[in-house]
Order: sequence, then structure tokens, then C-alpha cells
Amino acid sequence: MIASFAVSLITAFAFRNNVRQQNTGDHLPASNPFSSPSILPYHAAPFDKIKDEDYKPAFEEGIRIQQEEIRQIADNPAAPTFENTLVALEKAGQLLTRVNNTFNMVTGANTNPVLQKLQVEMAPKLASINDAIFLNSKLFKKVETIYLSRKSAHRDAESNRLIEYYYQQFLIAGGKLSETDKEQLKKFNQEEATFSAKFGNQLLAAASNGVLIFDDTAALSGSSQNDIENYAQYAKNKKLDGKYLVPLQNTTQQPPLKSLTNRDTRKQLFDASWTRAEKNDSNDTRSLIVHLATLRAQKAKLLGFPSYAAWKLQDQMAKNPENVFKFFAKLNPSVTAKVKKEIADIQSVIDQQKAGFSLEPWDWDFYAEQVRKAKYNLDDSEIKPYFEINSVLEKGVFYAANQLYGLSFKERHDIPVYQQDVRVFEVFDKDNKPFALFYCDYFKRDNKNGGAWMNNLVGQSTLLGTKPVIYNVCNFNKPAPGKPALITFTDVTTMFHEFGHALHGLFASQKYPTLSGTSTARDFVEFPSQFNEHWALDAKVLKNYAHHYKTGEIIPQSLVEKMKKANSFNKGYGLSEAIAASLLDMQWHTISADEVIQDEDAFEKKALDASGLDIQHVPPRYRSTYFLHIWSNGYSAGYYAYQWTKMLEQDAFAWFDQHGGLTRANGQRFRDMILSRGNTEDYNVMFKKFTGHDPDITAMQKGLGLMEK
Repeated sequence: MIASFAVSLITAFAFRNNVRQQNTGDHLPASNPFSSPSILPYHAAPFDKIKDEDYKPAFEEGIRIQQEEIRQIADNPAAPTFENTLVALEKAGQLLTRVNNTFNMVTGANTNPVLQKLQVEMAPKLASINDAIFLNSKLFKKVETIYLSRKSAHRDAESNRLIEYYYQQFLIAGGKLSETDKEQLKKFNQEEATFSAKFGNQLLAAASNGVLIFDDTAALSGSSQNDIENYAQYAKNKKLDGKYLVPLQNTTQQPPLKSLTNRDTRKQLFDASWTRAEKNDSNDTRSLIVHLATLRAQKAKLLGFPSYAAWKLQDQMAKNPENVFKFFAKLNPSVTAKVKKEIADIQSVIDQQKAGFSLEPWDWDFYAEQVRKAKYNLDDSEIKPYFEINSVLEKGVFYAANQLYGLSFKERHDIPVYQQDVRVFEVFDKDNKPFALFYCDYFKRDNKNGGAWMNNLVGQSTLLGTKPVIYNVCNFNKPAPGKPALITFTDVTTMFHEFGHALHGLFASQKYPTLSGTSTARDFVEFPSQFNEHWALDAKVLKNYAHHYKTGEIIPQSLVEKMKKANSFNKGYGLSEAIAASLLDMQWHTISADEVIQDEDAFEKKALDASGLDIQHVPPRYRSTYFLHIWSNGYSAGYYAYQWTKMLEQDAFAWFDQHGGLTRANGQRFRDMILSRGNTEDYNVMFKKFTGHDPDITAMQKGLGLMEK
């Protein structure tokens, strides 16, 4: 999955991945790399010149310029027009967005204490910039005037969409509040931004401190030699020579649980993950999340809504929290039935081995792997040699993009990067014309946020004359020096997923940056990425990239068939843990402003018990204390979007399946009707035009093995 967008600082424009490249910082010294637009191809960031101390003055100058630009637009004595108000807003804030996009890229993937401190310092200031726009009464009156007279003017569809979008965003942001209430809302917004930034930094430290360290390999029995070498290297990186360090990923379950034979070690690892951010120390996040949830509920009340989720979902496909709960109510019975079958299969293996215990969460992956091997005769160690990361990228991910959309890629070594593992490719369109840059950063580091994500360093806009600069970030285990980077099929799927987001950004074809590319609703933006996962197992694509790293042998068809049969394996578990996290998110964000939460753990338990899922065996993918998506990465009241968009992508892929699968014609149609549309049309209308019907959950249930096809 994203897979989420890693957006740690939010401004009026940067959160929509838009980069305005034209204005300069008059008060910045010429030595500051942000003082003028980058002269590198596609305005790529000059990472070889940017120093930590360059960010703060660039932020301050960007804020100063943006404030002046907004003041001039609001105070313009001329009658408000589309050009002097909305187009002017689209051109504003270029320096600020330039530095913010670069800062977000680095702080997400290669941060340090200096940048983390600045992140916390800048968060409330950037939140105030957002308020300076959307809580500006003069500006709102101008936007409202344009909105009310929109039907009398003859504008193109995208311009009309921009008018409607701005008007809606002003209303959502509190444009009609009294001046007193606006001041209170500004305080809420600044406080929320500060605490969100603090949460991200504390969680990163908690994960780093929560690692397991072993003196020898006895407790790590069952781990591959490659894993043992990685653990030794992780320890060496921490100046712990001779020891073995098992790092934590940001999810509840941890990859090593699949292979560790020592049950005590498995429990230690699970507990370390489960309690990473609640150890009554400086990295304990419990008080932060209670404060954030309460603060958001109070903000929603001020804006006239019963809950934060009710306020947040206004411009999403789902529209309101009730529709989200109804969606899961339809899905949960088939998921729960699938989980029960999976539990029975696993417990049967435990009993056959006379292990003498009942299944616990830390046992699931270990014994599920045995069930998988027994049912499908499939072993990760048998598969991984065919998934060397460079082959997956260039002969898999890129190849599928070529077959569907006609794209080609050429690596560039002249573009500076922020870390040596980062690679940069120039992207060529179907007519062989270069039109974008793509960065990829795949290996885990201690100073990198967990998970996987895509974002823009530069956004597309014909108004501003900018082309896309996109990046993907993941957290795969880096091999020991001299060893090949062999990844799991789950990692392969993640690469295809994140590149699906990249395609959504690459194919942006909008005039206005606010509507460009991935600037869509949360419950639509994951649709292209999850859809792109399907090509990882496509016969033509798979045989092009899945070659044995030593022999060059194409993956045997017998192994492919086993992979396909196993593809629905453990789906009940995967869906259940994701749904549990989604409902946990919704419970936190449907509290009322008057509700007092004195015990985070008790609230979480009550919320999970109310889900109707088997939480005892299948814990949520994220606990509240380390749920980065919802407390720091912009997915508050929005984590459900991953499952909602799974419904969309399964439905869309069913259309592909019925019309010939992987063909250039189908790819072009998907590009024209979905990937290139940005936020220029109602999402439900856009989807119906492509498939011919409203979103339907049936294809999802069939595609995920929850019902007979």
C-alpha cells in the first residue's frame, strides 16, 4: 500500500503537490539555493548545493512574499474577476512551495535533528499561511462573487471547476465564520500543525529506540543468511559491532515474524512493535494523540459539524462518515468469514505439531507461512531470487508503463540527489519526447519515515509552464555490501503501487496547479496506485522482469501458477487488519467536542471491540500510538480510503479484464479518462464514464477471494 503521501508540512498550496517556480526571494542572499528557481532540468532541486541552514531563511522569505501577494489580491480595488483573483492565487506562493516541497522530500526520507527541530518550528507558521488565505474575509467575498456569477461567463470546464473548488474550500476552511471564531480557528490550526509535527518526530525516535538487539544469532533461528547479515550491518551502523539489530517497520506485524522459529523472540518482536510509542518516556505519543483528536473535534464543532470526520469528508467520494461505516458493514461479514477459515487452518498446523498453545498474533505469520507452503508449496526463499530490485524496476514497473502507456525511461547521473541510494530517471512520452523526472529511494534508513509514498518535487501546470518531477520512497531491507537486493513479492507489489501514484502525477495535464495530477480526494487518489498493482502478476510483465538473479532463468510457469493460487491466501487477515485500522481512525475522528478521553488504551480497546472484527487474532495494522497516517501524514478520517479505492480499482480492472487486459488501447483510455484528469471532474462521474456504472463492491469481493468468482 502507500502507501501514503508523505506530507509533513501543509500550506495552502503545497499540500496539493503544486510547485510554482517563477518568483524569487528578493531578501535572500544569492548564495541561498532557493533564492531563484533551479536551473537544473525540470527545475529539479539542487541537492548538492542545499545546506540545512538554507531552509529557514527561505521559508521566512517565502512566507513574507506569499503574505504580500495575498494582501495585494485581497486589497485590489478593482472588481473581482477570475483572472485578478483565482488565477492570481494560482500564481502566488511559488518560492514558499518550492522550498516546502524540497523540505518535505528530505525530512520524509533523510531527516536529521536540525531539520526535525525546524519542522516543528515551521508547522504553525505554515498553518497560519493557509488561514491567511481561506479565512481572509475580503478574499472570500471576491471568490463568492465570482462563484455566484459563474454561469453568466463562458469559461472552459477546468476554469469552472477551479471556481467551484475554491468556493468549496473557503466554506470548508471556515470562510463564513465570524471574525472572533476565525481567530479561534487559527489557534486550533496552528496548534494542530505543531502537535502533528511533534508526533512524527517522536514516532521516528520511538521506532529507532524500539529495535531488538541480540548478542548472537541463537534467538534469530530461522532467519536467512541474508537477513542475519543485514541485522549485523544494522548493528554496525549503530556502533554495535558483533551484535545483531532487528529494526521495526511502521506496521504492527513485522516481516521477521514469518521466519523466526523461537516463539519467545517472536513475542519480543511483536511486543516491541506494539508498545514502541507508549513507554512513559519522551517518545510516548499517547498524550499527543488524545490532544490531537480532541483538538480536531473542537475545530469541527466551531465549523458547525458534529465531528471532525463529518467536516473532513465533505469533498470526498464517500461524502460523510455514515457512508464509510455502511461500506465496511457490507464488507466485514465476508472478511470475518475468511479470517475464521484462516484461523482454523493455522490452528490445525499448530495442533498437528503438538505445540500445545493457541494461536496468538505473534504466531500468525510464522504458521501462516507453513500453511501457505503446505497448501501451495510456495516459499519466499524460492521466489525472491527472481525478484532482484533493479530488474523489478526497469523490466517490470517501467516495462508495464511502456506496454500500457508507451513510456520509456533513461537514468540520469547528472541530477544531484539527497542520498547516495537515490536514482533519477528521465521519462519519455509515447512520442519519445522527454516530459518528466522520476526519483526512486527504496532502502530503509534510520532517518527515514516508515512505509512507502509518492509525492511531487515539482508539479505540472501549463499556466506556470512546469513539468512533473515525481518521487517514490520505500523501506526495503538494503542488502549487505556486494549482495544482490532480492525482495519479496509484497515488496514488488509495493513498487508497482507507488509507481501507480507516480503515473497519476506524470500524466497530469492541467492548466491550474491546484487541480493538477494527484490533487484529488483521499478516497480517489489511491485508486490509480492500487490499480497498477495488478500488472505485477500479469503474465507478459512478470516474465519480462522475474529472472533468476544468478542464472537469468525466467520464472518457471509452475511457480507462477503457485503464486497466482496463493494470491488470495491470507487476504482475510490483510483486509481485517486494514479495516480495523480504518475503523480505529474513524472512531477517533467521530468523537464529539465534549467527549473526554482519559485513557487512550481504553478508548482504543472499546473502538476495536465495536468493529465486530476478530481483534484477538488480527490486531489493527496500526495502533493509535504509531498511526502515522492519521496523526501526521494527512490521512485523518481518511485511512478508509485504501479500502474504498480498492473497490474502485477492482471494478476498473474487471473492465480491463473484459476488454483484453494489458493493451496500449486500454492503457490510453485509462490515461485519458482517469490518470490525466486530476481534479477536473466529479470523481463519481469520472469513474462511471470509464466503467459504465457506479462503483460496485462485487468485483472487490470476487477479486480478493471473499466470494466465488
